Amino acid sequence: MTAAPYTHLLIETLREPRRAAGYSVGHWQALIWQSRATELMAQLHQALDAVGAMETAPPAARRHLELAGKIATRHAAAVTSELRSLQEALEPLGIPVLLLKGAAYCALGHQASKGRLFNDLDIMVPKSALAKSEQQLIWEGWLPLHTNAYDERYYRDWTHEIPPLEHKHRATTLDVHHTILPPTSGIRPNPQDFFDAARPLNGEFSFFKVLCPADMVIHSACHLFFGEFHKGLRDLHDLNLLLSDFGQRAEFWDNLVDRARYLQLSLPLLDALTQGRRLYGTQIPDNTLRQLKACKTSPFPGFMRAWLFEHALRPAHPSAFGTTTRLANKVAFARSHWLRMPLPLLVYHLSYKAFIAP
Repeated sequence: MTAAPYTHLLIETLREPRRAAGYSVGHWQALIWQSRATELMAQLHQALDAVGAMETAPPAARRHLELAGKIATRHAAAVTSELRSLQEALEPLGIPVLLLKGAAYCALGHQASKGRLFNDLDIMVPKSALAKSEQQLIWEGWLPLHTNAYDERYYRDWTHEIPPLEHKHRATTLDVHHTILPPTSGIRPNPQDFFDAARPLNGEFSFFKVLCPADMVIHSACHLFFGEFHKGLRDLHDLNLLLSDFGQRAEFWDNLVDRARYLQLSLPLLDALTQGRRLYGTQIPDNTLRQLKACKTSPFPGFMRAWLFEHALRPAHPSAFGTTTRLANKVAFARSHWLRMPLPLLVYHLSYKAFIAP
């Protein structure tokens, strides 16, 4: 099996959309499939449209891209409506509620929300308020997705969130977190630190708060580099936009390093910044990377990590696959579980999923 001919096509086009003017039909076909696989089609549409490159797209590709833009617009409107409902449901409780990731980007009107497809909404409440928050949400129509006793235990004892909730009428999914990482991962930042540093929102959603800029970047980095990378290119695209915005303030970079050290999350942040620079050309001060490298090292050799990230952070489509990409994805799957669970629990969990779970 030889290397795929279009391995970096999507990234190259997002970085330099004008190059699409010289694409063949084969290029456009691969580009559409890769952008669909990574949930970046609407962002690709925006990038191409901004430089007039949509005019060079074949009619079929243009239809796909324009439809993706319309779907993303509808998603944004739906999220805004859901945030209104959540605010109405939770405000009477008098508890702090943080919006996370896409919900936060949307409420802020940040560029990272533009073109984004929303599979769910993520919020964080204090652990002491989980029970009454969950009960209030159930009363308002968000019901637990079908889970068995094992899944209940998995979520409530071993993860950083309760089982997902789905609205009985609108079928929207809500993830309610009480911290940013599974407690079984061994890294346990104090959730109160995030609430203390959170920033209030202005305007319509003033009840909610969002993570401070450094915590927003660190959380996004952890979400990706403790995961399986199947949405890695999209998450790095978000990070590129966040860093391009926050990084305009010189003090941000020192604050980011200090915060990562304090939270003991220097390694996932270093991985995110390194891969963002490699793939999207994210502008990151060299000194920031040096400081993070001095904070934390991985037990795995650098060449192994480079190989894993180079292959796993590709669109899940044959046009981007190399000889060992499938192997890298399996390694990434195993790595994500290894990072989130100690070995005895990991063996128990995977054995249950393999041999007992329906």
